[in-house]
Amino acid sequence: MRILISGGAGYIGTELSYRLAALNEVSEIIIYDNLSRPNYNLFIGVQKFPVYKIRFVQGDILDSRKLKKVLKNIDVVYHLAAKVTTPFSDQNPHLFEQVNHWGTAELVYAVEESNVQQFYYLSSISVYGAGSEVSDVSSPLNPKTYYGISKLRGEEHVQRLAQKKRAYIVRCSNVYGYSKSMRFDAVINKFMFEANYNGRITIHGNGSQVRPFVHVQTVAGVLTNMLINKTEAGIYNLAERNLEILEIVETIKNLYPDLETLFVNQHFNMRQIRVKPDERLNSLLPNSEVNFEGEMLEFKKSFTF
Repeated sequence: MRILISGGAGYIGTELSYRLAALNEVSEIIIYDNLSRPNYNLFIGVQKFPVYKIRFVQGDILDSRKLKKVLKNIDVVYHLAAKVTTPFSDQNPHLFEQVNHWGTAELVYAVEESNVQQFYYLSSISVYGAGSEVSDVSSPLNPKTYYGISKLRGEEHVQRLAQKKRAYIVRCSNVYGYSKSMRFDAVINKFMFEANYNGRITIHGNGSQVRPFVHVQTVAGVLTNMLINKTEAGIYNLAERNLEILEIVETIKNLYPDLETLFVNQHFNMRQIRVKPDERLNSLLPNSEVNFEGEMLEFKKSFTF
């Protein structure tokens, strides 16, 4: 089996690549990434790939000619490449539109003309928008940010592809947890960095907002297990837990007792969203007995000082 991962050098792509490379049935993985972050951590460090399995292609998701070329003889595509900037998901709408919407369109067009059999699109729970109700896959879609709108537009192209090939839309929650290619603009990762090195966390709004979260290893594990178990094609929500921001802060305070908190615009009620964990994915979750505080403790141990 030959696999292409768009955005494969990113936060989730790095961990997914390691898992897929360990499968006997996978003969080659192509990491397709434009390194725009830039993030080169996939290419260094002690954790190495089987050299015969991995190939890197530096390319843009909007380069249709290169996409068609690199998809030759590919069986499975994981589409992770996206413009993700937290918390500024309303800045530069043109870039969100180009990368997340039209970039997905270009890849889907190329896949339609290829022999690819399976397509996995990592979407976002932001397509549901915001509100007090708990969302599931049948909930109405009403994105409130340019990022959410662009991811929903990408979904529309993948749904068209689903008429011809096995296509999966996985609406991912806010990702956290240690990875050598991690993003420190994600809220929990940012809090942990601030707590460890600054001794102070900055909270936007009053902290009562609730968001769904999922560990990066859970995301990589579920995406891998969907392939192994030949999961039925369709739309899935990937969420482990809904957490209030103040609840996250209290957990981190248990690890850093002298931690200070700074509120910015404390009188604001920030947007919130709750997502029901998708029971159809329960059997695909990686085995883990560690609770959220245990995960934060492991996260703390990953810092170099």
